[in-house]
Amino acid sequence: MTGSTTTPAVENRRPKAPATAAETRAPSYHQITARPGFNRWLIPPAALALHMCIGQVYGTSVYQSRLATHFADDPLVGIFGQVLGPIFGGDHPAQTAVAFFAFSLSIVLMGLSAAMFGKWVDFRGPRMAMLASTTCWVTGFLVGSMGIFTQQLWLVGLGYGVLGGIGLGIGYIAPVSTLMKWFPDRPGLGTGMAIMGFGVGAMIAAPFSTMMLGVFERMGAGQGTSVGYLFLTLAVIYAPMMLFAAWIIRVPAEDWQPEGYDPSKKKTAKMVSAGNVTANNALRTPQFWLLWVVLFVNVTAAVGLLPQAANFVQDFFRDGSGETFASPEIAAVAAAGFVGYLSLTNTLGRFVWASTSDKIGRKPIYMMYLGLGAALYLSLALFGDTNMAAFIVLAGIILSFYGGGFATIPAYLRDLFGTLQVGAIHGRLLTAWSAAGIAGPAIVNITLDSAEGSPGVDLTAADYRPALFIMSVLLLLGFLTNLLVRPVDPKWHEESKDSAELLDHDAGAEALEQSASYAVEPARNPTVPIPAAWTIVALPMLFGLIYTFSNAVQLFAPSS
Repeated sequence: MTGSTTTPAVENRRPKAPATAAETRAPSYHQITARPGFNRWLIPPAALALHMCIGQVYGTSVYQSRLATHFADDPLVGIFGQVLGPIFGGDHPAQTAVAFFAFSLSIVLMGLSAAMFGKWVDFRGPRMAMLASTTCWVTGFLVGSMGIFTQQLWLVGLGYGVLGGIGLGIGYIAPVSTLMKWFPDRPGLGTGMAIMGFGVGAMIAAPFSTMMLGVFERMGAGQGTSVGYLFLTLAVIYAPMMLFAAWIIRVPAEDWQPEGYDPSKKKTAKMVSAGNVTANNALRTPQFWLLWVVLFVNVTAAVGLLPQAANFVQDFFRDGSGETFASPEIAAVAAAGFVGYLSLTNTLGRFVWASTSDKIGRKPIYMMYLGLGAALYLSLALFGDTNMAAFIVLAGIILSFYGGGFATIPAYLRDLFGTLQVGAIHGRLLTAWSAAGIAGPAIVNITLDSAEGSPGVDLTAADYRPALFIMSVLLLLGFLTNLLVRPVDPKWHEESKDSAELLDHDAGAEALEQSASYAVEPARNPTVPIPAAWTIVALPMLFGLIYTFSNAVQLFAPSS
């Protein structure tokens, strides 16, 4: 844009997409542009540090029973127990209400906030997004702890559910598009590293929370107030870790490319677009809605069974006498091992399958997730109770596909819609996660409610078969939907439109003019050595992996 005083809104010419992308970003974005010599391998630790913190949301089951006891007399328990009980299981209204305010609400807000603030994240850049995520996430724990100490469940919902959910949504998408810019040669690897951190976050938070709850209770805290102290502890730990991520994050210069990378080779791939599509226009394409269905189906099929994982393995191998394994004690150990095993395969699948998609393509790997996943669910339904080793292997593969689907979808979007506003598009697509978070448990609980007995107590494999058949059919529908995905029509590419149309009016024309005239000063590269950055994230990851692996081993040798 040098050498011209005409603003893009007046001049009717066709700029190249990279120039347009630079013009439609705020000063805060340019302030973190890396200087020459910056090593891109400093970005994955930033993404991992952030995602490991917000991944705690999957570890809430550790303390939900304590909160259910703590809030048993809260007026909201009766209201939400009656309304949500038929969908999420109505035997324990307090558990239903607490699960909604301390988990489900945050997942719903996660999808909605990612959709609402996706453009803002792309406009302001990853650092501002990470700071916003940190503020909301940490404040959510503080407000939630206040609700626990004062025994007001609505405050827990406002803090952890609403504020925490907003921080979760913004934080989830904040580093994803940045990683794809730093790893254009391996976008699946880049996003897989970040979203693997989300799975690791739960593997770290669950054992750490269990340990700290024991400490607080030994110090005299009640079961409920111990969770309040845990919330304060997590806020103190997560704040510096997330701020560290925001400090070291950088974006590449507009003309930066990895050494030896030839972008022209990527453009020759059938499913990789040579153009960019804005978030608003992406909603007008069939590709967006096809991928919405694909993600919704993939998540629904797994998230419905995850809360029932411990009951699932016990009920599937209940013998004729009503017992399972050799004794109830061994059954409990094996069930805990099964949950840990699924967490491990879910996490590893995020990295392994997303990286594999760089080699075989995004559409083929989703055909595997959905097509093979449907066959595996059908096999579990028909033959899963005949051989425990086969059951374990099949369930692990299914959960690896679940994690892989999450990690691969950003790269799939990048292939189809380009990098201009891929973060905003990803955010809007994550509303499928919110919908699946309701649909999945509803399908499983409604089918189990028709059985005679309670999960984990006296159900059998036959009681789970209807849910497994439904999940298999859903995955088959997702497989057919994925087959319909085609390259985006070039008419939606921004290179084919006048520059006046490229302005992001939602972000504000005045702000964009300020951005366009801003003197770009590349950010000073962080002084933290790469080994130190990786060590900071590797130590908690190692703790979570060792604990989960040792727990999973018990599944294969429960008698020990």
